[in-house]
Amino acid sequence: MNIEMIDHLVLTVKDINVTCEFYSRVLGMKITTFGSNRIALSFGAPKINFHQYGQEIEPKAKKPTPGSADLCFIAATPIPEIIEHLNMREIAILEGPVQ
Repeated sequence: MNIEMIDHLVLTVKDINVTCEFYSRVLGMKITTFGSNRIALSFGAPKINFHQYGQEIEPKAKKPTPGSADLCFIAATPIPEIIEHLNMREIAILEGPVQ
């Protein structure tokens, strides 16, 4: 499998506005809006997306808690090969592939 880079990270947080204010003020990240009024922080190509605790967006972690994270990768390997790779290693796909 050839993972090229991290596409984005999803953080589950208690308060999206407070979190964005901190990262933008302290680290200079840019607050962006995408999709259906979703909020993210960008720093070059990668970005950090946020899920509000208790109002997570699908797909999500099985039991998201504040401070937890999901990693989303971009792979050069075609999806059918990735599925085969995971199946050969007895890794269950819980949902997906998704857009």
